[in-house]
Amino acid sequence: MTKQDLAKFIDSTALSPTLGIREVQTLCQEAESLGFCAVCVPPCWVSYAKSLLSSGRVKIATVVSFPHGNDISSSKAASARDSVAAGADEIDMVMNLTWAKEGNCSALEQDIRSVVLAAKVPVKVILETCLLTDLEIRGACEAAARAGAKFVKTSTGFAKSGATLEAVRLMKASIPTTM
Repeated sequence: MTKQDLAKFIDSTALSPTLGIREVQTLCQEAESLGFCAVCVPPCWVSYAKSLLSSGRVKIATVVSFPHGNDISSSKAASARDSVAAGADEIDMVMNLTWAKEGNCSALEQDIRSVVLAAKVPVKVILETCLLTDLEIRGACEAAARAGAKFVKTSTGFAKSGATLEAVRLMKASIPTTM
């Protein structure tokens, strides 16, 4: 696999609460020049990033209920809808961690489905695996798949730790091969 081939799988992300215009410009310029798949920016920067990436070669992703996942489902759905209207091509949502911890996979699935249906673009579900047991990770992956999410992701980068190889292996084993 060449560097160019690998670049097509990378979402370059900048989600700092103090992210400024220069950082968004740099993020978009680098993504375009390196051939990345997408940039991921906070919702307030979606339309600006879209204007910088007008060639359409780099997708615009944004986050919903970031970084904690504890917004109510209707707010998550509205945020996803508004972000898509502003130009987002993909949504990265943080799932409700409480429902995952409590094993309430039905509520978790409903929450994810509300975003999937509102967005009408690919939705990636962030699990925050460092806060979950193996059983909770499996349940969350299964709920995300049933709800129609296209991807699951390990972490926000804002919790106590990030991705581990063990969590990635468990997630891969817990989702359908089509996901």
